[in-house]
Amino acid sequence: MLAEGHCDPDVRAQEFFSDCPPGCDPTISARLGLFLDQRLSGLAELSFGFPQTHDAYLGRLVLGPWAQSAGHGVRFLDHIEGLARQAGAPRLYLAVLDRNPRARSFWQRQGFQPTGDHRFTDQGHDLRRMMKTLSV
Repeated sequence: MLAEGHCDPDVRAQEFFSDCPPGCDPTISARLGLFLDQRLSGLAELSFGFPQTHDAYLGRLVLGPWAQSAGHGVRFLDHIEGLARQAGAPRLYLAVLDRNPRARSFWQRQGFQPTGDHRFTDQGHDLRRMMKTLSV
């Protein structure tokens, strides 16, 4: 969402249920919701088969402002990593915008390291790939 510079809520809602990285099957991707006190407070999308056949890719993890800085993101990520491990993924990948140092810092605290791969979005933002080795 930040990478595109805008957010059309109807388009983004549809993409959440249909998008996935190249070569991945959206029918086996995990679309997850985090509920706090019966309120949808976070969303995540986990795909399998990118960038390599056995890898997992976290395409999106977002929390509502009311759910941030309270440990919910870490617990949500723990659950996501568990799903990736159950699927046999040796690594979990994601991408973070260079202009979002707070997010990059969060991912590094969770054990993700830059891979050195990056690309520029159509809007000129630098998107950097990060990876975490998953223990089985």
